Amino acid sequence: MARPAPPFGNSTGHKSPSFRERHMTEIDRRSVLAGALATGAGLLAPRATSPAKAAAPPAGTQNPGWYRYKVGTHEVTVVTDGVNRFKFPDGFVANKSRDEVNKGLVDAFLSPGPDMVAVPYSPIVVNTGTKLVVIDTGTGEANFERSKGAAGQFHGNLKAAGIDRNQVDTVIISHFHADHINGLLTPDNKPSFPNAEILVPAAEWKYFMDDAEMGKQTSDRMKGVFTGLRRVFDGLGRKVTPYEPDKELAPGITSVASYGHTPGHNSHIIASGNDKVFVQADITNLPLFVRNPGWHLMFDQDAAAAEATRRKVYDMLAADKMMVQAFHYPFPARAYIEKTATGYRETMVPWSPTL
Repeated sequence: MARPAPPFGNSTGHKSPSFRERHMTEIDRRSVLAGALATGAGLLAPRATSPAKAAAPPAGTQNPGWYRYKVGTHEVTVVTDGVNRFKFPDGFVANKSRDEVNKGLVDAFLSPGPDMVAVPYSPIVVNTGTKLVVIDTGTGEANFERSKGAAGQFHGNLKAAGIDRNQVDTVIISHFHADHINGLLTPDNKPSFPNAEILVPAAEWKYFMDDAEMGKQTSDRMKGVFTGLRRVFDGLGRKVTPYEPDKELAPGITSVASYGHTPGHNSHIIASGNDKVFVQADITNLPLFVRNPGWHLMFDQDAAAAEATRRKVYDMLAADKMMVQAFHYPFPARAYIEKTATGYRETMVPWSPTL
């Protein structure tokens, strides 16, 4: 005997919803969605009683540029002098073509545009606990106006970092290029650090203060280097103290001969407790020359010697896993170095919110 079909064809015995019930459910869903959309639109629409306000104008300025970290008990403050952006000339890298330089900059994520380069400047201040020491001084306050604020920032940022230049005990100069010494003078050609002893590399002083060497120069660039540095040191009354390599110049700060970029170029090691950092000055310029150590920068006075020094120092940094503080790396210019098949690679040190 056939069993009667369950009501509405539902094998479970429960009633299936009728067409009318299903239709009404869909209508209710659509009504809810429409209501939600209408409510959202109402929230997004400006209220008639609350007129729209104009957006705040852009600030148009950057924050002060300084960054602190510790090396043992020594406190290091990196104080940016800014960045120089310019169209690089033919021969910027003496042994590479313009196309190769452009590609190298792009590959290193350092290109501000075709045929352009952006070179940062990062002097530092070291508080040893007993001495306040500046290492290199940037392009000078007068350059702030000339560059429309792009560079010449060192002294303004020094003040923003809470450092009084009148309290600086010692200024250590790595070499005599303008971006390292011009900050020794104020715009009216007075000493920027009136109470500080100015330490300069002995070999650098001997070479650049030799009138015979000055007379040998044939390029406009090198003539300008000699003229510019003598203006700075004459403004100081030539009151400087020459130093030799491998000497402790201030507590925990030792000079290291790194000739090539200039005849008397020195770097420095800051050491406190078990911590060390290598302050390289211009052993390389941009990290472009880290990744391509055989490339010869136009500012290297003895390109072969500069390359040999670069490889020797970077082999040491990679082997010892010693941090480098680099004048021309992107701010705050701290990195570790590893060897690669073609040269080296920099790994920038992460920013830390605490000391």
